[in-house]
Parts: sequence; structure tokens; C-alpha cells
Amino acid sequence: MMRTIFSRRTMVAAAFGLLATISVAPAALGQVHTNHGAPEMKVRDLYPLITTSQLAEVRDFYVGHFGFQVAFEASWFLYLVGPGEDDTRGATLAFMHPDHPSNPPGPESFDGLGMILTVEVSDAASVFDRLQAGGAPMVHPLTDEAWGQRRFMTRDPAGVLVDVVEQIAPAEGFWDQYMIQN
Repeated sequence: MMRTIFSRRTMVAAAFGLLATISVAPAALGQVHTNHGAPEMKVRDLYPLITTSQLAEVRDFYVGHFGFQVAFEASWFLYLVGPGEDDTRGATLAFMHPDHPSNPPGPESFDGLGMILTVEVSDAASVFDRLQAGGAPMVHPLTDEAWGQRRFMTRDPAGVLVDVVEQIAPAEGFWDQYMIQN
């Protein structure tokens, strides 16, 4: 069974990761870095593709706890779109079953190590309460961090750590010792 909210052409491109062709427009970064003569490309989408056998479980986790929508779902591939601000399209995530038929083979199933998915929200405390009440596993409690975040962590069924953050004022002088002078 396949469900989609995109055209067949977009679905095929997403299924093979072609939408993640990549560069960041310098204006989006406030002209922080230049492209050093490289040709400018427009980013259509950029998302992690996580290999897991838990496709239904991660779908239910992100749809139920974070309001994502299923944009494309097949037996071996899942593409989710999150809610954005002001009714815009938000972040995207993709998951692939380890027995997928695409080439080349790999990657191996995600082992839960070395990756944190950060979800920035406007009210981390209310999201924490809602996820905790909904049974999401809590890995780190709701905490106000000196560097300027109110945050907590959960873990999705594929093993990905999900760091839910709200930007708040940092402690006075916290960043002084860490800033890099250009």
C-alpha cells in the first residue's frame, strides 16, 4: 500500500534521495561564508535518511508526537513532512528499510549512536508535557541550559535521539569564553 501527498515524479525522486542535492543559499546564512567560486545551487530539500526496520513505529512516533504528515509511504521507504511556521512546509525526514531494493546497497541499520535530531519549538515545556503524557520515552529531563536553551530529549523507535529545544536567553557571559574571533 502506498500513500502520498506529492506527485509521482516527486515521490520517485524522494525515494532515491535525489531531492537532497545540496548547497545552502548564502543569503540564508546572512552572507557568513562565500561559496568560493563554486556554482550556486538551490536546495529543494535536505533530510536525513535513516535505515531502520521500524518504519511503522517511526511513522506513528513522528505523526503522533510531532504532527508530521506522511508525504510518501511504501513497504521499504517512508518520507515525512513536519508542520512549519505560518502554515509553511516544515522539516522533512526519511526512513528506509534495510531490505530496500535501491542501489547501491547499504547503509546498515542505524544503531542509535552518533546522531541527534534537534527539533526547535516555541514552547519546549508544553511539548515535554504532551510527549510525556503520550508515552514518549524521556532520555533527558526538561532543563534550562546556561548556553540559552530550554530542552529535553526523547528517543524515536529507530534509536535516534530527538533533542527538543526552545531558544532562551543564555546566562550572562556564558558564550564569551567560546566565541571564535575572525
